[in-house]
Amino acid sequence: MDWREDGALLAVRRHGESSAIIEVFTEHHGRHAGVVRGGTSRRIAPILQPGAQLDVTWRARLEDHLGSFTVEPKQSRAADIMGDRDALAGLNALCALLVFALPERQPFATLYHQTQTVLDLLGHSDVWGYAYLKWELALLSAIGLGLDLSACAVTGAQEGLAFVSPKTGRAVTMAGAGDWADRLLTLPEFLAKGTVPTPSELNHGLRLSGYFLENRLASELIQRPLPAARQRLVDRLARQSG
Repeated sequence: MDWREDGALLAVRRHGESSAIIEVFTEHHGRHAGVVRGGTSRRIAPILQPGAQLDVTWRARLEDHLGSFTVEPKQSRAADIMGDRDALAGLNALCALLVFALPERQPFATLYHQTQTVLDLLGHSDVWGYAYLKWELALLSAIGLGLDLSACAVTGAQEGLAFVSPKTGRAVTMAGAGDWADRLLTLPEFLAKGTVPTPSELNHGLRLSGYFLENRLASELIQRPLPAARQRLVDRLARQSG
């Protein structure tokens, strides 16, 4: 059994005296783990940094075995943003959430391409925070917990969307909410209109996505706390908005 593909490195852990187990996210094989022989050596260890784009070849005797990777570097992202702590926090949060949320060896092609976009924006664009928020919403959608912000769940109206149901993830207008408004989540206006948010608005958006990540994904589906890296990113971005 073998295959070769590009992938983004998500996580690395030591294995034995000189090897490492890595997890990569690829278009056709999803989140996939394998052993890198000599992965802690001076030659290979610098390549194995989270966020790095790698050319990986996976081999195993049987498909359900852990298998081994040979790796070739294509792009080092962590080194490019090492001086930007906010971008580095974004990279760590993204990698940690993928490891946390995605089932192994299941392809998520659309999410993979959106992940590539965000990784390439980190530290190189003022709008990477907004791209990251949209990526969190895409992650929720990919695993079946997506929000529907296209129209009011009660009235069908596409304008004036103001809330989101915490149970269904569907948008609701003020009129549709009625006496239930205090039980609904606030929908930031920029998400309804598709405009670029201010830092303060971005924080509101991350609170919305965070609710579903924490209460639907972590508590109900996986039954483990969200990775701390996500909260560290939110805290850093909150300080920017004052």
